[in-house]
Amino acid sequence: MGTFADMIVLVACGCILPIVAILAVVRKKMNDTNQRTQIVLAAIEKNSETDIEEILKKISPKPKLLKEKLLTKLLWGCLAILVGIGFIGTGAWMGYVGGSVPDKIYQAVFYGLIALVVGIPFLVNYFVGKKMLSKEIEAEERRMAEHQ
Repeated sequence: MGTFADMIVLVACGCILPIVAILAVVRKKMNDTNQRTQIVLAAIEKNSETDIEEILKKISPKPKLLKEKLLTKLLWGCLAILVGIGFIGTGAWMGYVGGSVPDKIYQAVFYGLIALVVGIPFLVNYFVGKKMLSKEIEAEERRMAEHQ
């Protein structure tokens, strides 16, 4: 059975940290929306005949292209797999050198397997998505080339 400090660390990492991360993302989106609203209101106050749609197009974030989304999945997949290989390699090294507690070796291998289980679906998603969306990606690239 772990100590009280171990339990606190587990609760902090498992519960509190994800909640704080979600709150940070939500707060950033709210601040961005509020800033865009203030810009539009200021433009309306200065000139009531301002084209609001034009202003909103200029200040709103550009949506990610399909290719960018797929490349992000490739990045996260490779990163998770490398972390998994690193943990498994660390576990193997700890077992080879000896002197390590077997529980720590099992933990390192377990965390490595979890990272691999997370990374492999990202890579599968990338390759399947690339194959299935190839026509849409080409059409999107043509549209972007026409606008430039």
